[in-house]
Amino acid sequence: MKIFCLLLGLFVSFAFALTYHGSDLSSLAIVEKNGVSFSDNGNKAPFETILRNHGSNAARIRIWTAGDYSLDYGLALAKRVKAAGMTLVVDLHFSDTWADPGKQGIPSSWPKDLNGLNTQIYTYTQSLVKSFASQGTPIDILQVGNEINNGLLWPVGQISVNGINPVSQLLHSAINGTKSSGSPKILIHLANGWDWTDLNWWFSNVFIQGALSTSDVDIIGVSFYPFYDSGATLSALKSSLTNLANKLGKPIVVAETDWPVSCPGVKLTEPSISISAAGQETWITDIRNILAGLPNGLGQGIFYWEPGWVGSANLGSGCSDNLVVDSKGNTRTSINIFNDM
Repeated sequence: MKIFCLLLGLFVSFAFALTYHGSDLSSLAIVEKNGVSFSDNGNKAPFETILRNHGSNAARIRIWTAGDYSLDYGLALAKRVKAAGMTLVVDLHFSDTWADPGKQGIPSSWPKDLNGLNTQIYTYTQSLVKSFASQGTPIDILQVGNEINNGLLWPVGQISVNGINPVSQLLHSAINGTKSSGSPKILIHLANGWDWTDLNWWFSNVFIQGALSTSDVDIIGVSFYPFYDSGATLSALKSSLTNLANKLGKPIVVAETDWPVSCPGVKLTEPSISISAAGQETWITDIRNILAGLPNGLGQGIFYWEPGWVGSANLGSGCSDNLVVDSKGNTRTSINIFNDM
C-alpha cells in the first residue's frame, strides 16, 4: 500500500506539471553588478543555473526603450537564459520606464499621435525581434505590453481617455512588426487575473475588425498577487481563469506572482497560507493546481516575479521580503517552487 501511494503521488505530480516553470530574471545582472552572488547548498553558481537545477525551464526579461532595462541589457541577459536551456520570454513595456496599470508613458523619443505610434511600434518590434535572432537567441514568447488593462502608450492608447480602439490598433501593429521578422508566440498580459469582470470586458472589446484579431494572440498572461486587493483570492482566480479559458480557448499563464517570507502589518488574501518559505511553495502549488484544472489543458505555466532581486526584496509590495533567496543570495527551501509547478 505504501508503494502504491508513492507511485500515485508521483503520477499526480507528473500529470499536473505545467509547460512553463518560470521566473522573471530581469534584474539579475544589476544585482550581480552590486556585488551579490548566489549560492545553493553552499555552492556558488549563476542564478539561472541554480534555477534550472531546481526545475525552472523558462525565464522572462523586461525591455524598456531607455534606462536600466535597455535592449542591449536584455540581449546580454538573453544569452545566459538560452545557454541555460530555458524558454526565452521578452516582456516589452513600450516605455522608457515601468509600465503597469498605473502608468504607461509614451517613450520620450516616440511620436505622440496614433498614426505615428502605429508606425513606430511596428518598426520597433520588428527591429527588436531581429536583434535577438541575429545574436542567436531568438525570442520564444514575446509579451506585447505589460499589464495593459487600461491600454498602453498613454494618453493616446489610454482606454479611459480614448476607448479601446487605439489599443487594438497598436497591438496589431506591434504583432505585425514581430511577424515580419520572426515567429515568437505572442502573449497579451493583464493585471488582476482574479477579476473576471475586467478581463471579460477587455477581451470582449479588444478584438476589432481591421485591427487586433484573436488569431494574432497565442497566449494570455495574467498577474496574481496576494497583497494589492482583497478580491485576489485563489477561488476568484480559479473562477476567472476557467471563464477565460472557455471564452478564448487560448493557453493561459500566470505571468507574475510571488508570496512573502516576511510581511508585518499587511493583510494577505489567503491567511491560511503561512508567511514563510514553505508558504511560498504552498502558494505556487495552489496556483499550479488551478491552472492544471483549466478546461482542455489550457493552463500552461507560472512565472515567479524576480525571485532573486536582492536589494529590492519587497518587490514593490508592502511586504518586506518575497524572494526565494536570503539577503546574501543563499537559496531558501522555496527554490523548489519550480519543481512544484
